[in-house]
Amino acid sequence: MAPIPSSPAQPDDSPESYVGLDETEAERRARSRGWTTVRSLPPGSIITLEFVAGRINFEVDDSTVTRCWVG
Repeated sequence: MAPIPSSPAQPDDSPESYVGLDETEAERRARSRGWTTVRSLPPGSIITLEFVAGRINFEVDDSTVTRCWVG
């Protein structure tokens, strides 16, 4: 029987620490802290709700992160 794959561990990071940062700086910081996928979205974007390990999401308004969440 094949082994069950395991999900990579989430970086030990606080999403709240990205709010207020410039989009470029937030993305650079997230990648340096181990996030494999960084997604920037405009306010009110319609997205699916599937959880993706290693992904951090930024809601960006006028080049500033206004909201951040993982998955």
